Formats: sequence, C-alpha cells, structure tokens
Amino acid sequence: MKQKNLVRKKYYAIRKKKYYEVKNFFFYPFVNLIKSKFKNKKINLSLYYPSSFELNVLKLLELNYISNQNILLPIIGNNHTMNFFPWKKNDILLINKYGMLEPIKSKINIPNVILVPLLVYDKNKYRLGYGKGFYDRYLNKYLKEKIKDLQLEVNKKSELEDKFNQDVEELSKETENLVSEIDKWQM
Repeated sequence: MKQKNLVRKKYYAIRKKKYYEVKNFFFYPFVNLIKSKFKNKKINLSLYYPSSFELNVLKLLELNYISNQNILLPIIGNNHTMNFFPWKKNDILLINKYGMLEPIKSKINIPNVILVPLLVYDKNKYRLGYGKGFYDRYLNKYLKEKIKDLQLEVNKKSELEDKFNQDVEELSKETENLVSEIDKWQM
C-alpha cells in the first residue's frame, strides 16, 4: 500500500505539471466504438466530473451523438458505495464530503458504459486510481451480478447445445442406418 501511495504521489505531480486541455475530437475513436457496439440504441453513459487535473470528459457532451445519450454521474453513498444518477449539462451539482461534484439524487441507473478516472496505468494496463476504491468496489459488485446473469445465459445455451447435440447424434445414427440400407440395396 505504501508503494502505491508513492506511485500516486509521483504521477499526480507529473499530471499537475503536464495537464492539457483536450478538444472534443480527441474522443472520436471512443464515440465510434460506442456507435459500433450499440448501433442506434440509446445508452446509459457514466462520466465523472473532472477535478484534480483529470481528463476533461465533459468535452464529450459537445458531440451530438453523446449529448443525445443518457448521461450519468456517480454519487458516493454510505459505506463508500457508489451509484449512478442521470445528469444533463448545466444541471445543478452538489459538493460531497470529498469535494467532488455530484448530481441531485433521483432514480439509480445502471450504466452500459463507464468512463473510469485514473491517475496512471502500467504496461499490463492495470489502473491506479486515487486510492478510495469507489470504482473498484462498484465494478466488482456490478460485474459479479452481470457474471451471474451471463452464467444463467450460458447454462441456458449449454442446455440448448446439449439438446442440439443429442438431436444431431440421433440424426447421424438414422443417417448411418439409411446409408447402410442403401448399401444393401446396391449390392
């Protein structure tokens, strides 16, 4: 843990010195990826409100495709939990106990896509965040739930595949019998 804190301190200082503002076209590859993945479906896109020299993801809102999506921002709750709530550009934001800006609580939404803030990542693409673990906990919980759903789906597919394989076996036996019968007739 001490090592992580030293790395955080080092890269925060570097980011502070080398921070630069991005233009909206910086996000074109991201938008194209989203378009290709979700086609014409409206998505719940979770952003974060940038602070501490973070990448300004709010530039995404300048792009028509993104501004037409359901934009969500996180709210930190009790026990360091995090949930996502709808937000529109220019809506009022509140300052939480960590000094982060949050939307007004309404109905919790589950994002289809989450842009996660990070301080730095390594050559293996492991993310180092700011050390509070909000996103890690959320993703852990959310992915476990989604994996359960996926496992149910996989089990259903396995049952179908088993049935299909049984049908194929029966059909191939019938075909073998038919071929055998045809061979007999040709002799």
